[in-house]
Amino acid sequence: MKENILGYEKESKLLAKFAIPSIISMVVSSLYNIVDQIFIGKGVGYLGNAATNVAFPLTTICLAICLMIGIGTASRFSLNIGAKKMDKAREVAGNAIYLTILASILYFVLVQAFLPKLLVAFGATENVMSYAMVYTRITTFGVPFLMACNVCSNLIRADGSPKYSMMCMVIGAIINTILDPIFIFIFHMGVAGAAWATIIGQIISSFVAIRYLFHFKNITLTKQDIHLSLPVTLNVCAIGMSAGINQLAILLVQIVLNNSLTYYGQFSAYGSDIPLAACGIVMKVNSILLAFIIGISQGMQPIAGFNYGAKKYDRVRNILILSLGINLIISLIGWYLFMFQTSSVLSIFGTQDGLYFEFATKFMKIFLSLCLVNGFQIISSGFFSSIGKPVKGMILSLTRQVIFLIPLLLLLGYKFGLEGIMYSAPISDGVAFIISLLFLIKESIHLTKLSKNATL
Repeated sequence: MKENILGYEKESKLLAKFAIPSIISMVVSSLYNIVDQIFIGKGVGYLGNAATNVAFPLTTICLAICLMIGIGTASRFSLNIGAKKMDKAREVAGNAIYLTILASILYFVLVQAFLPKLLVAFGATENVMSYAMVYTRITTFGVPFLMACNVCSNLIRADGSPKYSMMCMVIGAIINTILDPIFIFIFHMGVAGAAWATIIGQIISSFVAIRYLFHFKNITLTKQDIHLSLPVTLNVCAIGMSAGINQLAILLVQIVLNNSLTYYGQFSAYGSDIPLAACGIVMKVNSILLAFIIGISQGMQPIAGFNYGAKKYDRVRNILILSLGINLIISLIGWYLFMFQTSSVLSIFGTQDGLYFEFATKFMKIFLSLCLVNGFQIISSGFFSSIGKPVKGMILSLTRQVIFLIPLLLLLGYKFGLEGIMYSAPISDGVAFIISLLFLIKESIHLTKLSKNATL
């Protein structure tokens, strides 16, 4: 059998090959929501933007499931391919397909059944509720397609076809971007138009992704392989748990943040709706930077996973260091734009109300003031998952969001109101960075020892 390029090609070349398509895929995925936000902001107003912010936790839940299944499957798939266990690789891929179908059906039924209560829990105010109901009732129908596309994209990337994975996401985003202004401004469909544009894009993306399942490079998938295996499911979920928990942690942050902003906002000059809408814009803008970082992390994972399975520990350490370095450069650019080009960034979504723009500017400058170091936690968490150490990955996933940010949001919000809420983020970012750095240093030393032992 021909040797897999993951085991011998230069690490920088491999990372470019895998990370660039992954970055584009993640950026494009973020653009789904951002494009909606831009056109809704200009066509409906900040209440429409607030509605998409309230609805966003539902997308986060969906992505948590996708990443747990997708990254867990991709990591196990890469490890099996690296160890030349092709039967196991087929079993993992088939299990992912079955598991995704079950998860998407369950998600759809539960969300449709409890949607009004969920939106209230996510921070919907009386003014925002009607917009949020219309938007989410429609977008929920796209969930099975969104899940299929995301899980398949991770598997496609692990199979050594990052460009195809990228194409799946890009096609859908282009369609969404074209249809958004048509539905909102020409057909005057408001938030419903944005929702339908999103769904149509997701459907087409999923069809393109599913097509690949019949054309794997490393395996030939059969109908017999597509079944649910409890041991495989547990193993995949264990590995992908850190990525899933990271998204669920983001979900908890969104819920606490939305409710805190609406509650403490009522005691300020901004009211309840403006902080909610402004926060949504800032978080969506930050998602672009996070998309780059997550893209690097995802591009790194099949390389690290394969080489760890093949016991090429020097290459594992090299790809980790390279990923962290590139992440730092990209994060520096994002930090500069957020801190020194704040008005230019926010104006993309419309200036609208003066108070709204004033709060959004202040929120971005404070809340994202330490976004420069966020990537270390994200990449380290993904790295540990890729080499089959899910517990460490899970711990790192929890540090920023759950262990530090949520308690600080509640504590500082209670003590200092809106001001305290804004400062909770940079404090959490700093502490999470230190913990991630300590984990990475320890693992780097361990990899050096493994490498020396392997050469003896």
